[in-house]
Amino acid sequence: MAFPGITHVAVTVTDLDRSVPWYTTLFGAEPVLDEDTGPFRHVVYMVGTTLFGLHQFPDPAGGSFDERRPGLDHVSFGVEDRAALEKWASQLEEIGVRHGGVVDAGYGSGLSFRDPDGIALELFCPPAS
Repeated sequence: MAFPGITHVAVTVTDLDRSVPWYTTLFGAEPVLDEDTGPFRHVVYMVGTTLFGLHQFPDPAGGSFDERRPGLDHVSFGVEDRAALEKWASQLEEIGVRHGGVVDAGYGSGLSFRDPDGIALELFCPPAS
């Protein structure tokens, strides 16, 4: 039996009032859900066929994101090729998002950046065939 694909990803943010406009601009789309569940409030976007959620808890644990701690390292979004990464680098600059430039490796190319909480995000494409 094949393991199923990912249906959704959720990241915890410190301030939805800051993060929602940032992600709305990044994704170029409005959220599909904004709900207070009681234990936390979450805002969810449809990104391709995957739901991407932002969670905010009323009693945050404190500290800031650090990919060196056990847990999430980064979230990566797939693009078709390196040319698309170059276009995204320009798009990120246009919307005021700092990034590390396109970096090539044997397994593909990536464009890394961070959200307002410092959560590591990446746009990635496989190597050219």
